[in-house]
Amino acid sequence: MASWLRRVLLAATAASAFGAPAVAGANDSEAPPPARQRELIRLLKQDCGSCHGMRLTGGLGPALTPQALRDKPAESLASTIVAGRAGTAMPPWRPFLTASEAEWLVARLQRGDTDAP
Repeated sequence: MASWLRRVLLAATAASAFGAPAVAGANDSEAPPPARQRELIRLLKQDCGSCHGMRLTGGLGPALTPQALRDKPAESLASTIVAGRAGTAMPPWRPFLTASEAEWLVARLQRGDTDAP
């Protein structure tokens, strides 16, 4: 494992052990404004759907259904959305959404609530 990756994993583990959120803004519980919610759902269906399947049941990327996400920590999923996954086709979405918006999307995905408000 690359030394930089070990340092990142160690820092994330240490932060988690001391109660710090794994993703910046993880303590924000406020939902985005309704217009932004609609934009985020459109991003989810159009952009995420291009790899995860238009019904989010899988494709190039894994399924994003409540059943597929059941055992995955929300913080880890939000971090993956924001930072991407090195060595995979999953890009970082940080230029397009904030950490708290990623957390909002994860909560919607885990509930199976992917329709625009």
